[in-house]
Amino acid sequence: MPADLNWAIGGEAGDGIDSTGKIFAQALSRAGRHVFTSKDFASRIRGGYTAYKIRTSVDRVESVVDRLDILIALTQRTVEENMDELHEGSVIIYDGERTTMQDLEIPDEMVGLDVPLKSLAEDAGGAIMRNIVALGAACEATNFDVAFLDESLNKRFGAKGESIVENNKKAARLGQEYVEEHFDLDTDYDLDTTDEDYVLLNGDEAIGMGALAAGCRFYAGYPITPATNVMEYLTGRIEEYGGGVVQAEDELSAINMALGAARAGARSMTATSGPGIDLMTETFGLVATTETPLVIVDVMRSGPSTGMPTKQEQGDLNMLLYGGHGEIPRFVVAPTTVSECFWKTVEAFNYAEKYQTPVYLVADLAMAVTEQTFPPEEFDMDAVEVDRGKVVADDAIDEWQNEKGQFQPHLATEDGVSPRAFPGQAGGAHMTTGLEHDALGRRTEEEEVRLEQVDKRTRKVETAREQEDWDYREFGDADSEKLVISWGSNEGPMREAMEFLEEDGVNVRFISVPYMFPRPDLTEEVEAADEVIVVECNATGQFADVVEHDTLTRVTRVNKYNGVRFKADELAEEIKQALGESAEVTA
Repeated sequence: MPADLNWAIGGEAGDGIDSTGKIFAQALSRAGRHVFTSKDFASRIRGGYTAYKIRTSVDRVESVVDRLDILIALTQRTVEENMDELHEGSVIIYDGERTTMQDLEIPDEMVGLDVPLKSLAEDAGGAIMRNIVALGAACEATNFDVAFLDESLNKRFGAKGESIVENNKKAARLGQEYVEEHFDLDTDYDLDTTDEDYVLLNGDEAIGMGALAAGCRFYAGYPITPATNVMEYLTGRIEEYGGGVVQAEDELSAINMALGAARAGARSMTATSGPGIDLMTETFGLVATTETPLVIVDVMRSGPSTGMPTKQEQGDLNMLLYGGHGEIPRFVVAPTTVSECFWKTVEAFNYAEKYQTPVYLVADLAMAVTEQTFPPEEFDMDAVEVDRGKVVADDAIDEWQNEKGQFQPHLATEDGVSPRAFPGQAGGAHMTTGLEHDALGRRTEEEEVRLEQVDKRTRKVETAREQEDWDYREFGDADSEKLVISWGSNEGPMREAMEFLEEDGVNVRFISVPYMFPRPDLTEEVEAADEVIVVECNATGQFADVVEHDTLTRVTRVNKYNGVRFKADELAEEIKQALGESAEVTA
C-alpha cells in the first residue's frame, strides 16, 4: 500500500469547506504528490455537516480509506462525525476560543492543536481567513512547506486583487508559525515532495474537457446536483471554440434544445441526474426515432424522487438500459475512472454520430465530485479522434436521393446507418418526425415500412456490436478462480482493496466493465470461476441482474446503498466475507 496521509476539514455548509479543501489539494498536486479527494456535504446552502477529505501519497492513490490522520475541526460535530476514523496519533486542529469549541475534549491518545484561528485571521486582515490559518497549521503539522499554498491562493483569490492574495498568504504563515512556536510536535506525517506536476480535476470536469476535445459546440442544461459542474466547466470555455451554453428552464427544455442543435449539425450534449432523466425520457425516444446523434450525461445520485441529492448511488442502470416506451436503440457508456470520463466522452460523441443514436454517458456522484491527480499526458489531445459518421459530401449527395431527387435520411441500409445531410446542404433537404416514417422521413403506418424501419434502427446497434471494441478492463490474477466484477467508480477502491487482499493471501481476478450496452460477454470468464462477486452501489444489484441474465449463472452480491462510496479497506473486508474468509482489514 502507498505511504499515505489522510487529511480532512469539516464544519457546516457555508463555512468554505470545499474551497479550503481544494486549495490544499491543489497545493499538494503542485508539490508533486498524488491526491484523491472525497466530499461529504448536506443538501442545503447553509447548515448541516460538511467535510472535504484528501488522501495523498507520492504514489498513485485511487480510493479513500477508513483512517484519518489530520483533522481541521471547525465544529465539535466534526470530531464526533470522524471519531471512528481517528486513531492514536491523529492530529486535531481546532479553535478553542470559539464558544462552541471550548468544551471539546481531545482523547489522550490523539494530539490536539488549539489554534486561535479567528484571532490570527483578524491579524492577517479578516476573520473570514480562519480556514487559511488552519491550512498553515496543518502545513506545520505535516512538515509541508507553507509556500506550496501560494500558487493555490493566487489561483483562488487572484481575481479579487493582490491585497486579498497577500492577506491570505499572511494568514497561512501565521497559522504555521503559531503551531511551530507553541507546540512541540513529534509526528510521522512528514509530506515528501517530488518534481512531478500533476493535473487535478474531477469527473464532471473531465466530461466537460472530453466534450470540448470531441468537438461539442452546444450544451443545454438545467442545474441539478451532481451534474451542474459539467455546465460550469463548459461555460466560458466552449465559447472560445465557437460554441455556446444555454441554461434552460427545465430538463425537458434542455434536451429539446440539444436535440435541435444536433439536428442542425452541431455536436450537442446535455447533462443531468436521475430526476432529470425521468423528465427527458419522452424526448429520448424522439432522439432515437429521428436518428439524431446526441450525448446525454447522467450523473447518478441517491434516489428515488429527490432522494439524497448529495449522496452516492448507482441506482439508475435499469432506467438507462430499458427506460422509455417502445423499444429504443441506445448506447450506455459508463466510465470507471475520472480520466476515463474524458476518453469515454470522446467515444460517446463518436458513437452518437457514427450510428445516429442517442448515447447515455453514465457517471456517479463519487466520480463526479472526486478530484484526482493525473500526469498531463493522460489527456493527450493529439490522440483524440473525431468520427462524424456518414455525413454526405456535397458532391455525393445525389447518390442518396431517390429517383425524384429527394434525399433519404432514413434509408434502410445494410448496416442500419443512413446517410446524413445538414440543413442548408444543396440537395439534402429533408424532414423527419417522431411518428413512424419512411426513408424520406414522411409519416406512415404501412406494415412493411414499419418493419423495415424498426429492423433498420435495431440493426445499427448490432453493427456497432460487431465493429467496436466493447471490452472490459482487467486487473489482478488472471488465473484466479475468484472473480470480482464491478462498474463505475468502484474500480478505484477495488483495485486498492486487492492490495489489502493480497497481503492476506487472497488473490482475485477483477473485471471492471465500462460498457453497459452494448457490453462484453462475460460468459467464459464467469464459467471459469468458482466464485463470482458483483460489486455496486445500489440495493438490488442491478448490474448483478444483468450479469446473471447474460451468463445464466448466479452471483454473490456486494451492495452498498447508504449514500457513501466504497472505501478500499471496507471493500476488502466485504470481499473476504463473501469468500468466507476472516474479514478484519487494517488500513
